[in-house]
Amino acid sequence: MTLSVGWLSAVVAGLFSARVLQKLCFPYFWTDVLFLLNVIVYGVKLELSKLTSSVFTVLDRFVQQAERIPDKPFVIYEGRTHTYRDVERRSNRLAHVFLHRVRLKKGDCVAVLMSNEPDFLCVWFGLAKVGCSVAFLNTNIKSKSLLHCFNCCGAKTLIVGSELVDCLDGILTTLLEDNIQVWAMKSHSEHTQVHTLLDKIDAASDQPVPAALRAATSLKTPTLYIFTSGTTGLPKAAVITHLQSLKASAGFWAFGGTKDDVVYIPLPLYHSAASLIGIGGTIELGATCVLKKKFSASMFWADCRKHDVTIFQYIGELCRYLCNQPKTELDKVHKVRMGVGNGLRQDVWRDFQSRFGNIKCVRCTTGSVGRSNYFYKLLFKYDLVKYDMEKDEPVKDQHGFCQRVKRGETGLLLSKVSATTPFFGYAGSKQLTEKKLMRNVFVKGDAYFNTGDLMSEDHEGFIYFKDRVGDTFRWKGENVATTEVTEILGLVDFIQEVNVYGVEIPRHEGRAGMAAMIIRAGLTFDGKKLFEHVTRDLPAYARPLFVRIQEVMEMTSTFKQQKFQLVQSGFNPSTISDPLYVLDYQQKSYIPLTDCIYQSILAGECKL
Repeated sequence: MTLSVGWLSAVVAGLFSARVLQKLCFPYFWTDVLFLLNVIVYGVKLELSKLTSSVFTVLDRFVQQAERIPDKPFVIYEGRTHTYRDVERRSNRLAHVFLHRVRLKKGDCVAVLMSNEPDFLCVWFGLAKVGCSVAFLNTNIKSKSLLHCFNCCGAKTLIVGSELVDCLDGILTTLLEDNIQVWAMKSHSEHTQVHTLLDKIDAASDQPVPAALRAATSLKTPTLYIFTSGTTGLPKAAVITHLQSLKASAGFWAFGGTKDDVVYIPLPLYHSAASLIGIGGTIELGATCVLKKKFSASMFWADCRKHDVTIFQYIGELCRYLCNQPKTELDKVHKVRMGVGNGLRQDVWRDFQSRFGNIKCVRCTTGSVGRSNYFYKLLFKYDLVKYDMEKDEPVKDQHGFCQRVKRGETGLLLSKVSATTPFFGYAGSKQLTEKKLMRNVFVKGDAYFNTGDLMSEDHEGFIYFKDRVGDTFRWKGENVATTEVTEILGLVDFIQEVNVYGVEIPRHEGRAGMAAMIIRAGLTFDGKKLFEHVTRDLPAYARPLFVRIQEVMEMTSTFKQQKFQLVQSGFNPSTISDPLYVLDYQQKSYIPLTDCIYQSILAGECKL
């Protein structure tokens, strides 16, 4: 008996010690194991689907959910609830209109320019039901960039939201000359050559169109095109396959989401975060989402309380805006348990949790964009390599291969391309796709996708975003292509040469746009003219906040514009002898950047 008790005590002590050791040395072990199991289970499901004659897509999952839970709220928008049945039937009506009135065919690509609203989903699903691929257009892009998007994806039809028809002024003629038919979500149109959809929906059948139209035979078939700014200057159409859509839709589920969750989506649907992860994830769970037309910091928590939100999507800036709102007694009165999105700065996330409660940031710690582990690296191979910011290129060894950074050091994030992690590239240009690939990185014959992001990884495997490389920077959650901004600024008559880059601003995510420029001989800087030009031709996030007037534009040894020193010097008028200007929306002009204005920007008193 004594021996048995001794053995039992030893086992209990051993288990306790193992638990303590695991907590101390491997605190995320069970979280990692659970996540790995979820990934494996979902991966097996995808592999088994390849053995069948047809692919089960995200749209198929939605149709299945509409049959299974027809009366469950799917989308709550501006106080109105749209059930799974509602969206299913309206998307069926649109599918009939697209087939019989717009005369679309399976395999056509259709561009969609719409703001966040339930009809965005109905149009998206309606097009997918007739077998069309869909290109989501960024509602901020203007004129030349918008026209460029059609050339990228080969779309010959545009569906435009009712309030965005005016955005086509100036390019409508060009669209029509290019044989692109334009259909607006309106009952009547002032433009005789813009067709209307709303008046035709009511007369259409709400019964399903033949399922064969939407049937896909391969997971690698493109289903969406999502545009992203890049180093080429103009938006690039990233190819989104059924495989990528399915993986994204499993995100909430993999992190513990359930059918009882209510997801808050304040991000634009033309971004993959809101559409693929947010809407796709809601569909996969059979959950409910609260869709916002536009993010509002003042209404965020009131919405969460009103609709019993449990999961919200974010980007770093969003959480900072919430922290900047006046404190109230209701700050911790909500049911939100999880935030899903891009990484936050450490100080912002620390303030956010302290003020709003212990909300889980999935697979993240303070300020990180994610966490890696041994299991993850087995499935998804990536590396951080040394990068020379001044030369704007990876550091190579004597054999011409890249060099991995040490833990804690900042490096360029590369993701290995293989059969299990393919890169589907960009539509319309093999050159653009090839430009994003790096070959012979560590050994001859290997291939890696160049993310363009500088990251660091700490001793626990948490990965932190540091900066963008090349000719892009992030501001307001968007990638800004400096070459595109440079090209548009170059159209201003008094500008001889311009160099666009991003500068850091304390307590702000990303970098704000700044333009160093040389003024043409005999002409002078005109702040009002420049203001009118950038507000007309550039989206808000891409407009330079600061301007620096130079006599000479510095060049690198390879005759590229020198950005590194300009970025380092920032926008401080007390340390920069060149004239500086700042964008002022109240005066509708670029005005001199004084030390007083500079200090108010640092103090966070100016709205940027």
